[in-house]
Amino acid sequence: MKVLFVSSEALPFMASGGLGDVAGSLPQALRKRLIGCRVVMPLYDTIKQELKDKMTFITNISVPVAWRRQYCGIFQAKHEGVIYYLIDNQYYFKRDTIYGHYDDAERFTFFSRAVLEILPVIDFKPDIIHCNDWQSALTPVFYSAFYSKDPWYQGIKTVFTIHNIQYQGTYGMELISDVIGLDPADTSIVEYDGDVNFMKGAIECANKVTTVSPSYAGEILDPWYSHGLDTILRERQWKLQGILNGIDVKNYDPETDGAIAMNYNVKNAKEGKAVNKKALQAEMGLPEKANVPLIGIVSRLVSHKGLDLIKGILDELLHTTDVQIAVLGSGDWQYENFFKDMAAKYPEKLAIRVGFVPALARKIYAGSDLFLMPSKSEPCGLSQMVALRYGTLPIVRETGGLRDSITDSGDGQGNGFTFKTYNAHDMLGAIRRGVDAYWNKEYWDTLVIRALECDFSWGKSANEYIKMYKQVLKD
Repeated sequence: MKVLFVSSEALPFMASGGLGDVAGSLPQALRKRLIGCRVVMPLYDTIKQELKDKMTFITNISVPVAWRRQYCGIFQAKHEGVIYYLIDNQYYFKRDTIYGHYDDAERFTFFSRAVLEILPVIDFKPDIIHCNDWQSALTPVFYSAFYSKDPWYQGIKTVFTIHNIQYQGTYGMELISDVIGLDPADTSIVEYDGDVNFMKGAIECANKVTTVSPSYAGEILDPWYSHGLDTILRERQWKLQGILNGIDVKNYDPETDGAIAMNYNVKNAKEGKAVNKKALQAEMGLPEKANVPLIGIVSRLVSHKGLDLIKGILDELLHTTDVQIAVLGSGDWQYENFFKDMAAKYPEKLAIRVGFVPALARKIYAGSDLFLMPSKSEPCGLSQMVALRYGTLPIVRETGGLRDSITDSGDGQGNGFTFKTYNAHDMLGAIRRGVDAYWNKEYWDTLVIRALECDFSWGKSANEYIKMYKQVLKD
């Protein structure tokens, strides 16, 4: 089986979030299971020069963008056994940032069309083209409209994965004639609620639509989660499936991680966690107390990550409970200032570092006892899995991938502490249950070992994807 994985970002070349992690890890896991998976992505100007130096120029072609044709250079690179194709066009991709430009619609329309145009040139005909999020959502649309009846392309199936339904690629209807170039008879494919909606087009045209966790696949049928797409998703529910993401366990490994103070595994977890906790307290300017529960937060500081819940009870928690909290993140000024104010009020209990420092994030995963992630919605979430990988017990709300990966330890079998309703005091109750468990030392040691033994490697997820691919080819 041959799969072309289409993504606007992929490690090691470019990543701004979870999509880049997935596109860097899943193709490797598929190849290890004898699936011929290759990746195609844009050649951004901001990709590191040492990675560019290892790329090979194949050729160039021109790609139709509505009424005009645009240059498309094709470069090839290899990483960890996976072949990557990088689409070059400096007009579209020579930018300081990869998203957030006035012409993003045109940039990723070009990319989505280029994916199909390069296939005969690189002599790779995949069985499955697997597209991800709105930036490549037009590839299934273009395949259906322009390529499906071409003898060379016939028989290819398309899969579309929704990583975050909030970002759909919604633009004005003028895009159809000026940028997308669909025939008038096909405009209804991408039209939704009076706009052009890239994601809606992919949901219509792809053979299969997946999300990054089973629970999220159910949640996006509900208007509260769907950002307006619940109607079309309910109509196409028969093609919808959720597969939980994994994490790169080689990259996130407490036994080899060079960023943390002491490497450890299940055999020396108690000592390793203690050394890393002391180092984290020192780095964050907190008192170096060995016997106080330390809660870590690594997050974008925005409301849908549950920051309004934390804001509602933090003063009560710090006033009544012997805990320390280490926060790393950036986002809305109100939350940044709130944590700064709380750090000033409780300097021995809370410290914040504004920004995103990858090495410090790892130190928080390794040095914390508990990890707080009370999201309003979370398609999959990776932080809770990374926390477990470092033996840190997550406190999460039961939503999306958090619900699918974390079960409450109240039954003696779980791997964290959960709460269901989006309520600040329900979250506070879960935090206090985590703190109580910390003081039960024998039980706590068992929980830490259980966390370290959780397996969220890509292997299990890759097997689910392969099963899904085989079903798509059979249908």
